[in-house]
Amino acid sequence: MSHPLRQHIEDIVSLTDEEFDFILGHFATTKRRKHQFLVQEGQVVDKEFWILKGCLKSYFVDDAGKEHILQFGMENWWITDYESFVKQTPSKISIDCIEDSELLYITFENREKLTAAMHKMERFWAKKSKMGRIALQNRILSLLKNSSKERYNLLLEQYPALFQRVPKKMIAAYLGVSRETLSRLND
Repeated sequence: MSHPLRQHIEDIVSLTDEEFDFILGHFATTKRRKHQFLVQEGQVVDKEFWILKGCLKSYFVDDAGKEHILQFGMENWWITDYESFVKQTPSKISIDCIEDSELLYITFENREKLTAAMHKMERFWAKKSKMGRIALQNRILSLLKNSSKERYNLLLEQYPALFQRVPKKMIAAYLGVSRETLSRLND
């Protein structure tokens, strides 16, 4: 059976066994328990994570202590604080595990080496970056133009498994609504 990372990369570029072994050599594995941080606000992030198993959230807490969830991450998704990762500045967000998780990660240095050595990986990350920008644009547009009910239904349609894995208060924080509003949307 093929490695899940290989399948993920080969959705965009084809690889030989030797190429994949070379790529995998730039990654390491880590495990985190439920509620354990992957990234804490203020830390400089030098790793990009790919989720093998588990569910995570990236978020920030405003001055009033309210949590705002920017992204959930599940199997085959990438997650990090990209500004901190690329610019090597303190993180503005935190990422922690909603479930016990197993991740692959690549350091910034190894990603730079890998893309310099392999144009296929440069193409892969360029495509992933473009798709990420599209997803972010769609999320912003949804927040600006859709009602709470429409945002809820869209999330449910796109990621039904998320509702089985994530507490309702986190879904509410992602949608930008109160827990009470979410309960009404759920009716």
